[in-house]
Amino acid sequence: MNKAILIGNLTKDPELRYTPNGVAVTTFTVAINRPRRSENQETDFINIVAWQKLADLAAEYLAKGRQCAVEGRIQTRNYDNKEGKRVYVTEVIAENIQFLGGRGGNGQGGQRGEQPERGQDPFGDPFASSGQAINIDFDNLQF
Repeated sequence: MNKAILIGNLTKDPELRYTPNGVAVTTFTVAINRPRRSENQETDFINIVAWQKLADLAAEYLAKGRQCAVEGRIQTRNYDNKEGKRVYVTEVIAENIQFLGGRGGNGQGGQRGEQPERGQDPFGDPFASSGQAINIDFDNLQF
């Protein structure tokens, strides 16, 4: 089984590109603090790759400092660089991305760290601001 689940903050804005066939691919790096009891906090920087529609969404809604959760698989690859030296790359291929907080992980949703209008936050709890009870008719659910 090859499954990775990560929660961290973006180190820079995502980079959106397209393959020669027009397929969207977005790359970004997530910084994840290791849990330690000493004063010296260690951080891992994990490279993430998202493809197709997920790549478009990540490029549109993520930004430097934004917190996200990434679910995917670990992939390794290698290539020869311009100097002829073999380079090994380990990255996570995203299968699902949850947009968690605004800039700096402050819990604010929105595009590129901006505060959205009420009811337009695509990342937050859709029921948090209404305060009203929700009646669900279980007979009409589609599953």
